[in-house]
Amino acid sequence: MTDELQKILLMLSQQEVLSLPSLAQTMLVALGCGFVIYLIYRLFYRGIVYSENYGVLLILVSGVTAFIITTIGTNIVLTLGMVGALSIVRFRAPIKDPLDVGFLYWSIAAGLASGARLYIVALFGTAFIGLAYIIMSYVRGQKRQYLLIVTYAQADEQEVAQLLRPLKSTLKNKTITDGRTELTLEVKVSKGKTDFMSALATADCISNATLVEYTGNYA
Repeated sequence: MTDELQKILLMLSQQEVLSLPSLAQTMLVALGCGFVIYLIYRLFYRGIVYSENYGVLLILVSGVTAFIITTIGTNIVLTLGMVGALSIVRFRAPIKDPLDVGFLYWSIAAGLASGARLYIVALFGTAFIGLAYIIMSYVRGQKRQYLLIVTYAQADEQEVAQLLRPLKSTLKNKTITDGRTELTLEVKVSKGKTDFMSALATADCISNATLVEYTGNYA
């Protein structure tokens, strides 16, 4: 029984020898996939303020994940220590856009596949998801959502309602202060056709009209 236990412990502690070319190939595939993810995130970003730091993070996460998986794969006993060390890490930075979470998981998945030396899986998965996201971005871009903010005197309520009636809009907020009304409407516009803004801007009953692209975060 003791001999068998010693054999099991010896087998678990055996370290797989990694050659430098193999390690370099793993890191190149991981960082390459991360760079592709970064480019897609940057080129097709639809948020209000683009964060370059988050884009760079996608590359780093892919490389670091591959580095960790490669380290864990060389020694099973080392896996337990690595899991214990990673369990004390806490991330405090909030991610407001759910789409950013998807990109982060995408980068982690590319790093996992690269670290496990499943290079075909990492490259094919990155290319397939990237192509699917680009197609969805173009399809979604045909019809965009905007926030229309209109300010007018409360006495001109009916005239403004007449101007806004042709628009496909949803009321988001209405504020009345000192006889003035501010409306916030969600408007769907096909292919960027914003000609209606000219009519609103020149209307005497409207003192101010602002159109802002709506990405889902409204405060």
